[in-house]
Amino acid sequence: MSASVATQKFSFPFSCAGAARLSQPDQGTQKGCVQVKPLQLHDLQENPILSEASPAAVVGALVQNENHAQESPKPPPGGYAAAARVLQVCAEASQSAVVPRQSAFEKLTVESEDQRPAAKRQLSSESAARTITVVKKSAVRKEAEEHRDLKPKAHLGPSASPHPVAVGKRRRRKDLFTNSEVFHRVDSHVIRAGAELKDNCVYDVKTIVQSITQGARNELERLRAIWVWLCHNIEYDVSGYLGHSQKLSSPEEVIAAGRGVCCGYSSLCTEMCREVGIECQEVPGHSKGIGYLQGQSLKHVKSDHLWNSVLLGGQWFLLDACWGAGRVDMEHESFVKRFDDFYFLTDPEEFIDSHFPDEEKWQLLDTPIPLGEFERRVFKTSTFFTMGLRLIQPQHCHIVTDDGEANVSLSFSRPATFTYEITQHRDLLHCGAPEQKESSNSSFGLLNVSHRSMKLQLLPPASGVYDVKVFARPETATTALLWVCSFTVECPIPRAREEIPENPFLSWGLQPVAGSLGITGSSQGSKAAEVEDGVYELALKTSRPLMVLCELVHPELEAAVAKRCLASQIQPDALTCHVLCPSRGFYRLSVFVRDYEKTEAKFQNAANFLLHCKGKVVRPDELYPPHLGTVCGPGTRTLEAGLSKFSHTAALVSTQQGKCNITFHNQRDLELHTVLSREETETAAVPLSRHLFCTYTDSKVTVSVSLPDAGVYRLGLYAKITPGGDFNPMCDFVLRNSCDQPGPPFPCVYSAWRKGFVLFEPRVGLLEPLSWVRFRVRVPGAQRVSVMGEVRTDLKLNKSRVWEGEVFSGNGLQQLKLAATSGESSDMAVLMTFDIKQLEKEE
Repeated sequence: MSASVATQKFSFPFSCAGAARLSQPDQGTQKGCVQVKPLQLHDLQENPILSEASPAAVVGALVQNENHAQESPKPPPGGYAAAARVLQVCAEASQSAVVPRQSAFEKLTVESEDQRPAAKRQLSSESAARTITVVKKSAVRKEAEEHRDLKPKAHLGPSASPHPVAVGKRRRRKDLFTNSEVFHRVDSHVIRAGAELKDNCVYDVKTIVQSITQGARNELERLRAIWVWLCHNIEYDVSGYLGHSQKLSSPEEVIAAGRGVCCGYSSLCTEMCREVGIECQEVPGHSKGIGYLQGQSLKHVKSDHLWNSVLLGGQWFLLDACWGAGRVDMEHESFVKRFDDFYFLTDPEEFIDSHFPDEEKWQLLDTPIPLGEFERRVFKTSTFFTMGLRLIQPQHCHIVTDDGEANVSLSFSRPATFTYEITQHRDLLHCGAPEQKESSNSSFGLLNVSHRSMKLQLLPPASGVYDVKVFARPETATTALLWVCSFTVECPIPRAREEIPENPFLSWGLQPVAGSLGITGSSQGSKAAEVEDGVYELALKTSRPLMVLCELVHPELEAAVAKRCLASQIQPDALTCHVLCPSRGFYRLSVFVRDYEKTEAKFQNAANFLLHCKGKVVRPDELYPPHLGTVCGPGTRTLEAGLSKFSHTAALVSTQQGKCNITFHNQRDLELHTVLSREETETAAVPLSRHLFCTYTDSKVTVSVSLPDAGVYRLGLYAKITPGGDFNPMCDFVLRNSCDQPGPPFPCVYSAWRKGFVLFEPRVGLLEPLSWVRFRVRVPGAQRVSVMGEVRTDLKLNKSRVWEGEVFSGNGLQQLKLAATSGESSDMAVLMTFDIKQLEKEE
C-alpha cells in the first residue's frame, strides 16, 4: 500500500511500559499493515496517568507526528471498512496485544471511570466505535524510534534522572485529579482493610499491598492506596527520634510496631510501590520539621529527612507520608494523628518551601533554588496552600523593623479570618500550638483584613527577636484558626508609643463579614484615627435597618465611665456613633450589629476601630449623661412609631443660651411623655421636670427646654404605642448647654392640660411678686378661664379664640393657678400653676 490518509491528529501520552513494548523489534508494525486510531481519545489525554499501557496506548502514540499524519488526503483502498479489517490483522500480529475480549478503548474507559463524567465517557466510547484514523507506516516507524529513545531505565538508582520521560508541559497535581473526593472509594477500602490486617497481625509487605490495592483500577489509585495506608497505620516514632528507644527503619519492623521515623515511612513506601510496579525513589534532604531552628544555616549540617518521589506517566511527583500522617507535640513528646492530604503528590513549587533535597534535580523545579534561599524562605504550612493564600510581603522569613515597625501582608481569593501570635524567640519552629481561637497579645500589632488581603503591622514592645505566627480559617468556618506561616522579627530599637488595647475580635477596621451583616461603608478605615479635642464621630452606611451596640476600651478607662463616652444614633440606612475621650492614648471602638427586626438574634462584631487621642481630652463633667439609651436622636424607631419631621435630626443638640425648642409631627396621635435628667449633683430647688414644657397642636408637638445650669443633659422621649400599655422609649437627645445663666422653670402642668392647649404668656413658671402679669392662653372648648391667687381674675376670649387678661401676682404667699371649665360642668379644673418669688426681707 503506497499511500495512507490521516483525517485528524491526536497526541496521547503513553506509559513507560507502553514505550518499552513499542521499542521491541517483535512488537513493531508488520510490513504492509496500516495503523489506525480513534478520533475521540482527547478525553483520555486529560489524565494519562489513569491508563495502563495497552494496544490503545500504542495506537495513540503512533499518530503524534503531524507532518506524516497529513501527507496524503486519499483514503486507503476499500475505505474505512478495509482499514478496520487491517486493524484487526495488526492486532492479531502484535504479540503485545493482551486484551483479546475487550477493546483497548473499553479498557481505557473503565480504568478512567472515576475521573470523567458518565456522559463524556459515553460520547467518547461511541465516537471511538464509529471513527478511525489511518496513518502511514513510515510515521509509525519514526514515532516508535522517537519513543524508544525516551524510554526510562528499568532500575533507577541514586543517580536516576527526575526529568520527565514524556516531552511536554509538566503536569501539576490538579491535572491528575480535581480533588481528593475522587479517591473516596479507594480511601475507604484502604482504611477498612488496614484495620482488618492490623487485627489479624498481618505484617507481610506483599500481603498488605495486595489487600489494600485490591479494586484499584490504575497506577494512580494503587499509589493512593499505599500512601493512605502509610498515613493511617504508621505513627511517627517520637521516642526513637528523641533517643529514648531504638529507631525502627526496616519495613517489617515498622509494620509490626506501627511506628517509625521518616526513613521508616520512605523505605516502606518504596518497598510497597515496588510490589505494584511503581517506580519510587527515596529522596534525602533537609526539612523544616521537628527540630528545625529558625534562621539556622544548613550548609554544613547533615540532612535529616527522607521522603519519596514516584514516576507516574513518565513524570516524577513528590510525596511525604511522614508529614501526611500527623504532627509531633514536642511539649508532651507525643504524636498527634492528623491526616494531611496536602503531602500527596505535592507540586514542587509548594514542596520546596519545607523540603530541600540533597540532590538539586529532585527539586523538580524548572529553576532550582540554592540552599541559602531555602533557609530564608518563609515557612508555610499545608493550610496556607489549601486555603489559597499568597504571600505579598515579606519575601524572607527574617524581618528587621524599620522605626520599630514590621509589616506582613497576604492575599486570598476566598473570604478568610485571621489572627496572629507574637512571642519571644524560641529557636524551634515547631513549638507552641498549631491552632488558636483568639489573639493573645494583639497590643503588639495591628491586623487589618479586607475582602482580598490581610495586612499585619507589627510593633514589638522592646528590643529583641520575636517569633510571629499567622493563623487563619475560612470565613464561614467555626473551628479554631490554623497556623499558616511563620516569621522572625528583629527589633533593634522599639517605637516609643502608648499601649494599644487588646482586640479579641482579631482584626481592625470593618470585619470581612461586615457586608453580610448589612454594613456597606465606613467613614473610618483600618488605620488608627486621630481624635481632635477628645471628640470623635463614626458614621457607617447600611444596606438595611440595623440595631447597634458599641464598646469603648482604654487601658485606664473604667467600664461605667466608658458607657458615658458613647452615644449611638440608629437610622434606616446609617449608624452613627459619637465618642468622647477622657484620657490620652489608644482606644478600641468595637461595633456590634444585628438586623433591626430580628430581636431574638445575637449581636455580631462588625468592626473594630483604633482611636488615638494625643491632644485635648474631655472633662468628667462633659461626659454624656448617665442612663443614656442605646437609641439617640430620631431614626428607625421614631419612624416606626409615626414620629417624623424632627426639627433636630442629630442626637446631639448644643445651646449657648440654655433654651431650645424641639418640634416634630405625631402622625399616629400617640400619648407622649418626656423626661429631663443629668448627672446627680446637689438637690436643686426646682425639679428638672419644671424645665420641660410640651405643646400639642393638631399633629405637631413642641418640646421646649429651659436648662437651669451649664452642662450636659438627657432629654428622653417616650410614647404609648398601644392604649393602656406602657410608655416605650423612642429616642434620647443629648443637650449640651454652655450658658452659665440659669434658665427659669416652666409652669407646673397638670393632666387637664391636653392636646390643642397653647400657653402664649407667661412662659415662665416663676413670677415676680407684686407685679401685673399678662396671661394669654388658648383652651379649646372652655366656657370660662380664670387665674386664681389672692383674688380670682377671669380672662376674656378675644376674636382669635385666645383667653387673655392682666393678673396681679401678689406678695408671693400663694401660687397662681390657671383653671378652666368646659361643657356643662361648673367645676374649675386646674391646668397649671405658677410660683411667685419670695419678697426679700428688710433688715
